[in-house]
Amino acid sequence: MPKVRVHNVTVSLDGFAAGENQRLDAPFGDGVGWGDELHSWFVSATEDSAAGKTGIDVEYFARGDQNIGATIMGRNMFGPQRGPWEDESWKGWWGDNPPYHHDVFVHTHHPRPALEMAGGTTFRFTDEPPRAVLRRAFDAADGKDVRIGGGPAVIRQYLRAGLIDEMHLVIAPMLIGRGERLLDNLGDAIDGYRVSELIGSATVTHALLVRR
Repeated sequence: MPKVRVHNVTVSLDGFAAGENQRLDAPFGDGVGWGDELHSWFVSATEDSAAGKTGIDVEYFARGDQNIGATIMGRNMFGPQRGPWEDESWKGWWGDNPPYHHDVFVHTHHPRPALEMAGGTTFRFTDEPPRAVLRRAFDAADGKDVRIGGGPAVIRQYLRAGLIDEMHLVIAPMLIGRGERLLDNLGDAIDGYRVSELIGSATVTHALLVRR
């Protein structure tokens, strides 16, 4: 049976997945840059995987793309703009050929027409609730799993609703101090999950949460 999965979501030791004030020149917010301490493991794993190297980080990184047929993300992950779209020129952080190569459903209060990109990626903007979006994503995935890509607020929504089957969490050895925490205010929903794997590499600790 197809699953709902989260992969490669990285948090600091104090639980933050993003800093404050996300904007065009700071996609992850203040104090969190791409390739810095928080995401350096991911950048290295990407390069090592492309070079045919192996290791703990590469193994967990590679799992994130296996058997994925559709992705769900929040508007904050798609781009830095807030409120009504000033125009529709923004096409995401990933250039003309995003790395998804399947349908990507973007949660937003301000839908816009679907955006077809090179390589088979189509961004579909929706203001539907999580269960409705998930149904559409499973239809698009055609028997494969659905990945919840982020950001933290969207992952929390799906965790609170008990819709995630497994979540790969990466803990980086750094402190951010402020920003957006991943696992805050989940209430009783977190009782539905257990840690099935906990493995440290030379750079980070990988934890896999699964349904009880």
